[in-house]
Formats: sequence, C-alpha cells, structure tokens
Amino acid sequence: MEEFAFCKLEIFVPASHLEAIRQALLETDAGHIGLYDGCLSYSPVTSCWRPLEGASPYLGQMGRLCTQPELKVEVTCRKEQTDAVLAAVKKAHPYEEPVINVLPLWKTSFG
Repeated sequence: MEEFAFCKLEIFVPASHLEAIRQALLETDAGHIGLYDGCLSYSPVTSCWRPLEGASPYLGQMGRLCTQPELKVEVTCRKEQTDAVLAAVKKAHPYEEPVINVLPLWKTSFG
C-alpha cells in the first residue's frame, strides 16, 4: 500500500472556542497548503453525549444525555506534524475528552 504524507483532522468544538483552535492550528502549521496557510473549514453540527460518573464535563450534567450545537473543524497537516498538532489542539480545547478524528489522505492535490 502506498504511504501517505498528509492527514485530515476533524475536530468537534463549541463555537466559543473556534478561535483558540484556529490559533493552535496556525501555530503548528496545520492547514498549510502550497503558498497558503491557515486553511481550514468548519461547519455546524449537532453533537450528543452523556457524562458518566467520574467525568468532569465542560457542558452537560452527569448521567444525562446532552445535545448541543458544535462546529466540525476540518484541516490538513503533514503526517509528521500530527502529534504536535494534536497536542496543541487538546491544550486549546475546553473538553475533557475532545473528539478529534485523524484520517490518512492518499493522492492529495497538494504537497
């Protein structure tokens, strides 16, 4: 199988923290495509979760299903940057357990 050079991150975050996440991504050079940086997209989503005993939720109440509007931020980064980008995003993210999906990208149109 062909090796991949880029990943796409999907980051679910409350709108109140979009700028903090955007800054963390910019500082780690995520979203750098050719002669452009700071490239990302975001769209509204509705997320749900239930905090279990021992959790310390940013939003919601223990044992109750919580449904909230959030943003899904999508950004690319080089494979070797992934650990640094994840660390920066987790530091800027308000959630105890942020949802961040990392997907390998093959045959990208940039590089």
